[in-house]
Amino acid sequence: MPLLDTRISNDLLGTFVADLVLQVLSFAAHNERDNIRKRQAEGIVAAKARGVHMGRPAINAPPDFDKIVRAWEKKKITMEEVIKECGMSETTFYRRRREMQLITGKQK
Repeated sequence: MPLLDTRISNDLLGTFVADLVLQVLSFAAHNERDNIRKRQAEGIVAAKARGVHMGRPAINAPPDFDKIVRAWEKKKITMEEVIKECGMSETTFYRRRREMQLITGKQK
């Protein structure tokens, strides 16, 4: 953009105009970003009011999860078998196991 090119003329007026234009463009970009954030927040509030679920769907433990956990704790099955049977990641398995222990009051 020739207006912003300070290599062409090194005079004070050219530099001042270039700096002024850059400041105006910077203000406009910052203002637009703020508007985008506000519209996004409004959209999220409206979606939640409509009952739209945000984020990844929850993975529930299978009905026989306690039996699988006990078998894994007794080393009758491996973690790979647990993951395959439960259909969840290792991290989710540990999270559901911790939740189950909190509910039953049984912690190790």
